[in-house]
Amino acid sequence: MTPSSPFNIGNIEIRNAVFLAPMSGITDVPFRNLAWKFGAGMVISEMVASEALVGGHLEMERKSQSSDCPTHVVQLSGRQEYWMGEGVRAAEEAGANIIDINMGCPSKRVTTGYSGSALMRDLGLALRLIEATIKAAKVPVTLKMRLGWDHDSINAPELAKMAQDAGVQMITVHGRTRCQFYKGNADWDLVKRVRDATDLPLVVNGDIHNVEDGKSALRKSGADAIMVGRASYGAPWLPGMIAAQLAGSSSFIEPDGAGLLAVVLEHYHAILDFYGEETGIRQARKHLGWYFERLDWSELDVNLRKQALISNDPMEVLQIIQTTFGHPPARKVA
Repeated sequence: MTPSSPFNIGNIEIRNAVFLAPMSGITDVPFRNLAWKFGAGMVISEMVASEALVGGHLEMERKSQSSDCPTHVVQLSGRQEYWMGEGVRAAEEAGANIIDINMGCPSKRVTTGYSGSALMRDLGLALRLIEATIKAAKVPVTLKMRLGWDHDSINAPELAKMAQDAGVQMITVHGRTRCQFYKGNADWDLVKRVRDATDLPLVVNGDIHNVEDGKSALRKSGADAIMVGRASYGAPWLPGMIAAQLAGSSSFIEPDGAGLLAVVLEHYHAILDFYGEETGIRQARKHLGWYFERLDWSELDVNLRKQALISNDPMEVLQIIQTTFGHPPARKVA
């Protein structure tokens, strides 16, 4: 298997092995659509709380909505077997083709509720949740985790083996512990321990910013696929670009000039359409901020950017987007 080749998760064919990570507040339907359009092998929903989804919570229903992608992957979190099972059924009703279990989120809000990466402190409970999810699911189930709670408890290999035996069909490992949050560097070498413990398809996640990072992460971890997370902020094309480069293609050109303007406009309109104008204007601000950061700015341009990020008038924001990205200052040199 090579990262540029299609492979299967259960009976689902995935077009390449460079994925967009599930990220709360980021990988909503508009962002997933763009990443898929640019060639990501697979895109995954924001984390969806299973109990809240079953209870009809509007935000969770929105997060679980399918995008334009042919494979709809819903990531579920929870701490009770009953609600994980019911969450699976609700996600499948929303069109899920794959269920991904979240045992990697480091957020204090999530871990205080004994969900996300907190489950790596109780592998017995983690296994029961995995088994309940698989029992309820009619679709393939995958699992995302961290290396462990801290460096004194690197138990990802043990959890991966348990998950494989239970019927999970792919494992993703972020190469940090929960206690690291996003500090320090992802340890791709430690992910290799998971590769040694299981023969399931393995995805390595953490600190992959470009194709060279991807190659290094694959080599050190022995993984079959890579997952791109925070590096895609303001760059929804990044997973697809890395996939193309891993395939040996030089035809993928990073959007610039008129191409970048088109992406920003498409994304902004898609956000307003998806959330409605009042909520969409607020949701779009972080994405606009990241797009703006791709450029160098004079003092006047900085003021213009600030106005775009506080304005409640979408027509004013669109005019600023046209002005700045249509006639941008010099591109920032990395």
